Amino acid sequence: MSRDSLRRITEGWGQQVEQQRQETAARANAPGRVGESPRERRVAEVGSIKGPANISTDGGMILLRGEGWKEVKLTAISEVEVQAANIRAALADRSSRRAEDPLVLLKRHSYQAGLWQADTMALYQYSEGLRRGLDHCQRLSSVNDGAPWIERITDLNFPNAVQIVDWTHAGERLWKVSKAVLGEQTAQGKQWAEQQLDHLWNGDVHQVVKDLEAMDLAQGAWPDEVRQAPGYFKSNQPRMRYDRFREEGYPIGSGTVESGIKTVVHHRMKRPGRGWQRNHAQAMLAGLSELHSGRFEQAWRATLAASN
Repeated sequence: MSRDSLRRITEGWGQQVEQQRQETAARANAPGRVGESPRERRVAEVGSIKGPANISTDGGMILLRGEGWKEVKLTAISEVEVQAANIRAALADRSSRRAEDPLVLLKRHSYQAGLWQADTMALYQYSEGLRRGLDHCQRLSSVNDGAPWIERITDLNFPNAVQIVDWTHAGERLWKVSKAVLGEQTAQGKQWAEQQLDHLWNGDVHQVVKDLEAMDLAQGAWPDEVRQAPGYFKSNQPRMRYDRFREEGYPIGSGTVESGIKTVVHHRMKRPGRGWQRNHAQAMLAGLSELHSGRFEQAWRATLAASN
């Protein structure tokens, strides 16, 4: 098969998958019909999760022709498996903060990625959630980087989800404050940052906020992330109860969705060249979402059936 033939088949299939997921998202989010039973499934379940689950969302940049760099938004849905603390202790470095915590594994991932604004992303996040059965799974968490738009759409779609700020992002914010105010690689800065991380790890977010507010960070000389740090931790206090989240076996890291940005989006979509046309990029993202969700054959058969 020639390169041109393969390209035409791939683009055509991706466009069909994109059309089908648009229809699925519209059906999932349509207003309730008169006489419609709440038990009626608008979206067929595929790989549904019966136990604990997690939904995380993030964004990554790709180059579009004539538009420049644009953000792809991606949602990753995963099954959560919690193993006994002694399993982690046997595997972990004893100096790790998590050495005595339960071992929390995320697996059986599925994805939806596209060139969407936040409110459009919400439609696809919800339809993928229905496909995985999040509306009746045992327990749902959502670990993200703290972006307000992610918190908003996730709360809209899945208000029962326990929202958690990714531990690494929270820690990085404290280190940025330390380096900016107390100096790069200074003993005082390292001591301050480690003390704040201990407070945060033990759920004492109030103390972190208090210490940040005492530093008078509202000076124009500091970067935005430093100046906004007190408000960031204050507004996110309920989503930073890491002591409770760890004790109850919730994930506290968003590495799954960050990895998804790299493997689902960037590996194929961020290569040297002139960039993508928007419609081709969207079709490719639709196809990649199904491929990395383990649904390629099912999506291929569905497009063939629709064509006949």
